[in-house]
Amino acid sequence: MDSLQIGNYTFSSRLILGTGKFSSATLMQDALKASGSQLVTVALRRFNREQPGDDLYTPLSSIPGLTLMPNTSGASTAAEAVQAARIARELSGSPFIKVEIHPNPQHLMPDPIETYEASKILAKEGFLVMPYIPADPVLAKRLEEVGCASVMPLGSAIGSGQGLATAEMLRIIIRESTIPVIVDAGLRSPSEAALAMEMGCSAVLVNSAIAVAGDPPAMAEAFAGCVQAGRKAWKAGIMEKSGTAIATSPLTAFLGATS
Repeated sequence: MDSLQIGNYTFSSRLILGTGKFSSATLMQDALKASGSQLVTVALRRFNREQPGDDLYTPLSSIPGLTLMPNTSGASTAAEAVQAARIARELSGSPFIKVEIHPNPQHLMPDPIETYEASKILAKEGFLVMPYIPADPVLAKRLEEVGCASVMPLGSAIGSGQGLATAEMLRIIIRESTIPVIVDAGLRSPSEAALAMEMGCSAVLVNSAIAVAGDPPAMAEAFAGCVQAGRKAWKAGIMEKSGTAIATSPLTAFLGATS
């Protein structure tokens, strides 16, 4: 079985879903079920059982076989992210944490320095740390060295739909990493998810492209299919590019034999 291994956890699906931007909790649940995803990320601020209209923890907990990965979205420093992670583990019981620190709300780019500091602390505390980072091969390696369970470099800015703008850097990260590399942010279409998997990514995380689609459950199913196809293509071995045309059925030997 070609499963995704993160720490001691094994997942058959390589599509991870975000839970923001859905128009309703019911639609979010329907999309999650259609996707087959087994790992979902949810912001700590949506763990609000006292206000059902703003609570995602309860509806997510009702889906069998789903593992929660709380995230620290909203944190602007390492100290804030560490505090959020500890609270999230206490509330959810999940060892997973997506370290997400973006101090500037205008571009939402992850802060590499604060992310590194928070990840180092949380890995020592036994979290399965999955940091959201710029597509920086040096940072990715440093995070691996301090014990992160995966790295999650962006394809492009959160919610931008610009796709794999960082493809060349992603290829370096994939080549150098010994932990799962998960593309997070910017994917707009299922075909881009397939391309990420064909590059050798271990998984992709998708939120906006599914949540704002005309039919989120159908889009979730489309992403799931393309993630599977991309993974199969990578395992099968994609042909190398050539600078010249190469005939698939050369006639030279055939013609020579009849002369």
